[in-house]
Amino acid sequence: MKESLNALKELLISDLTPRTEIDRRIAELKQKMASHHVSFSIILQNVDLLYFTGTAQKGVLIVPLNSDPLFFVEKSLDRAALESPLEIIPVKGDRDIKNILVEKHILKGKGGMEFDVIPVIVYERWKSLLGADDMVDISRLIKEIRLVKSEFEIEQIKRSGKIISKVFEKAKEAIREDMREVDIAAIIESEGRIQGHQGFLRMRGLNQEMMNAYITHGYSATIHSAGDVPISGVGVTHAIPQGPSVNRVKRGIPLVIDYGGGYNGYITDETRTFVVGKLQDMFKKAFDVTREIVEDATEYGCEGKNGTDLYNRAFELVKRAKLEDFFMGYGEGKVSFIGHGLGLEINELPVITPRHSITLREGMVFAYEPKFIFPGKGAVGIEVDYIVRKDSLERVTDTSIDVVCV
Repeated sequence: MKESLNALKELLISDLTPRTEIDRRIAELKQKMASHHVSFSIILQNVDLLYFTGTAQKGVLIVPLNSDPLFFVEKSLDRAALESPLEIIPVKGDRDIKNILVEKHILKGKGGMEFDVIPVIVYERWKSLLGADDMVDISRLIKEIRLVKSEFEIEQIKRSGKIISKVFEKAKEAIREDMREVDIAAIIESEGRIQGHQGFLRMRGLNQEMMNAYITHGYSATIHSAGDVPISGVGVTHAIPQGPSVNRVKRGIPLVIDYGGGYNGYITDETRTFVVGKLQDMFKKAFDVTREIVEDATEYGCEGKNGTDLYNRAFELVKRAKLEDFFMGYGEGKVSFIGHGLGLEINELPVITPRHSITLREGMVFAYEPKFIFPGKGAVGIEVDYIVRKDSLERVTDTSIDVVCV
């Protein structure tokens, strides 16, 4: 086993999740379960499995309130055993799991499942299989546990941020007048992989899909999409209606690069504005407001501050500039947030909106993205990632937020 583990580690560029992390996370889940009178939890979704077991292999984690967790694995047993510090129980199917749970007298009381991501057919199958009529949603409990990051997680996030920094450096070298958005995407995505990017991003929820590179320019940055994002791009096909298109770069028009880093499962998400030549006055005025918003948040934010205050302070600056109609989208494309949590998924808590009160706590990580979209003309924006500290908001990357002129 030790030789196999060493051989696996030689092929990976990231660290496995320490036993102390897994034990702490499961202990926190049990505390949440006890406060909500949940007797056992069934964890099925890949990201939650990764978080609580240290591996994303095909399996099921059962967490009883009053006994040790049971990690059942179908495939790959060898890799799960190498990656997870938990004891692996080999199974061929769900019925094997039921028999073991019945034998251990675990199927008593209220059960919990991730209702926000589990299809109804899967829920009904498990409820029927286990004979458990009293099942409740534990997805909110899991999101709350994942809300505050440990030092191990923050280290992974910082490494993810380093990939972003390298990608933005490459973008400055690569962007030229008349290039297509997709050509720029090909160059920076390649650079990301060279720097250790994991290859894709995870996003929680039905029909939630996310690319790791959004390059939009002029008109293409103003097209609405079904996604809950201010700038989605057109894409190259109606089948995947987002991302870079064949639109070509023109002088004086902003090109917005929204790039998601990914390292060891952990996602970062930052945006910079580029331009060939010099920004037109309309875009420069809006960009100056976005920079002012970011600088204000950096100075104001820290543990104990409320997310609604961050949003309201930003919106006051927007109103002062008389740009409300274009802030975070326009018309049906306008979104209601200015920030979103980051972690193993790109849409975690906290969400920074004017309506949802949330007190910032040390260890929270979120992306803050003031953007302006002008119908038919183009968009500008900045997005920076913050780690909440007791007395400040710590930037994940150290790249400049200024417009990048090429």
